[in-house]
Amino acid sequence: MASLQDIQRRISSTKKTRQITSAMQMVSTAKLSQIQKYSAGYGAYAARLETVVEHLVSAHLFDNADADHIPLIAQRPIQKTGILVVTSDRGLVGSYNANVIKQTNALLEKLNLDTTNTAILAVGGNGADFYKKRGFEVILEHRGVSDVPSFNEIRSVVKTVTSLYETGVFDALHVVYNHFVNRLTSEYRDVQLLPLTTDTLEAMGGTEAQKAELDVQSTYEIEPDTTAVLNVVLPQFAQSLVYEAVLDAKTAEHAASSTAMKGATDNAKDLIGRLELQFNRARQAAITTEITEITGGMAALE
Repeated sequence: MASLQDIQRRISSTKKTRQITSAMQMVSTAKLSQIQKYSAGYGAYAARLETVVEHLVSAHLFDNADADHIPLIAQRPIQKTGILVVTSDRGLVGSYNANVIKQTNALLEKLNLDTTNTAILAVGGNGADFYKKRGFEVILEHRGVSDVPSFNEIRSVVKTVTSLYETGVFDALHVVYNHFVNRLTSEYRDVQLLPLTTDTLEAMGGTEAQKAELDVQSTYEIEPDTTAVLNVVLPQFAQSLVYEAVLDAKTAEHAASSTAMKGATDNAKDLIGRLELQFNRARQAAITTEITEITGGMAALE
């Protein structure tokens, strides 16, 4: 049985741990609120851009475009598939990273992908380290994403992603990450981003209200030509989707961290309660023993 001193030491240590996890929970909650405000602003721009692209599809510009001269919509045999995996750099985020990696492994199996026909693009250290250890080719690795990443911070990543596809390093791209639902829930998402197809572009279009607001006409007058316009709009659109995924995943990461630290704080509180009860029982037993010994000694003297 542990001594009173040992129990006191454990209580003191657990209280310090509770203070740390409670502080980390507050920090994560503050970061979550901050990135949610930032995401709301960027989300309005992203939704409008998606709506514009969907309108171009509705106007049949893609039907008249020369796909061979627009790399992001050109269809080619898929010899190598790129998987953009968004994870965190650190732990203390509950099952956040484990969920992304588990579901991504299931996706690899479903698509019959292995180390010979897969290129990993990793945003976040956990995903990069996991797939490196398993022999996958990691052609892009970006660590140290800030708590509220700006587009300028991720610009090099999103431009590299589209550039690698355009130069034929891989022939299709899936973006996999945890989508933020609310403070307690996130869900895994797999978006086949490249090549851009009419079906995927229509699915990504904005809301009906946004479509009506722009009052799209059935035809467009294009200068200098359709190919030139789409070669400007589509890379911006694809880069926006990649950045939006990183921003969404970072939001889910902060929510997971806040939830995990709250769980740790609650567990520490429960443990302290059990230890204090154990301490009180042990102290009561020690006092009872002392009283018994004193009473026994007095009886012996009589």
